[in-house]
Amino acid sequence: MTTQLIECVPNFSEGRRKDVIEAIVDSFRGKRGLYLLDYRADEDHNRLVISLVGEPAPIQESLIEATKTALKHIDMNLHHGGHPRIGAVDVIPFTPLKGITMKECVDLAHSFGECYFKNTGIPVYFYEDAAKMPARKKLEVVRKGQYEVLKDEAKNNPDRYPDIGGPGLHPTAGGTAVGTRKLLVAFNVNLKTEDVEIAKKIANTVRASSGGFCHVKGIGLALEERGITQVSMNLVDYEANSLYRVLETIRMEAKRWGVSVLETEIYGMIPAKALIDSAAYYLQIADFDPSQVLELRLLELMGKNGE
Repeated sequence: MTTQLIECVPNFSEGRRKDVIEAIVDSFRGKRGLYLLDYRADEDHNRLVISLVGEPAPIQESLIEATKTALKHIDMNLHHGGHPRIGAVDVIPFTPLKGITMKECVDLAHSFGECYFKNTGIPVYFYEDAAKMPARKKLEVVRKGQYEVLKDEAKNNPDRYPDIGGPGLHPTAGGTAVGTRKLLVAFNVNLKTEDVEIAKKIANTVRASSGGFCHVKGIGLALEERGITQVSMNLVDYEANSLYRVLETIRMEAKRWGVSVLETEIYGMIPAKALIDSAAYYLQIADFDPSQVLELRLLELMGKNGE
């Protein structure tokens, strides 16, 4: 039987307390059938992003273990940060990688949502391909108003009841959005300005919901610790909207406001093709073929020989 592999990138609403961050991450260390690829915490966002690859069962078991740790330490009524969120464990997305279809991943998300609520008491909203309501396909719709608004509307507005659990949210942990999606790229562009309104205007220009790039979600926010601002984005289809195209548009819009780009950030893991496409663009390589990349060619040959 072919081994099923999925990617999972859970986001926790904690980016400042190192002891809590490490306690959460410990849930994913040293587990058979599970690889902890990366984890990053951001103080301004007050958020922890963990990148996992592995078999569905050990990933799901470890997620519940990590959530129980988060429950002990994170109170959403006291939480403040720059990134939109609805709960202590804000999102749990599953992405099929090998031996599993998107439809099977959707079924996996639904069964996990039931198990998750049963074991943690945290209500679940399904989003993206796992959405049970068309409007909830977009994560930003689920997150509308963030925790502060949702904690009341989840009790009083049937349109905002959780898909599992509720009415209402967990009193301290809020709710969790569980979904299935394609690989995305978390791409941030930092600007040399403290004026957050400029970052918000630029984010408004590039994101799909405002008529920008069709597969880009973005917000503008202040990184107060550093005295700069950021256009924080998710490229939900990096092949349709390449990194370089989005970056050059932001650079052009920033120039309009007399602002320059300080740096960019890749948050979490990224497919090689997303970087290779941008490298080929900036180096102006004619007729470039990704198989010219030595390591990728070797991996391709080794994979064929191993089948």
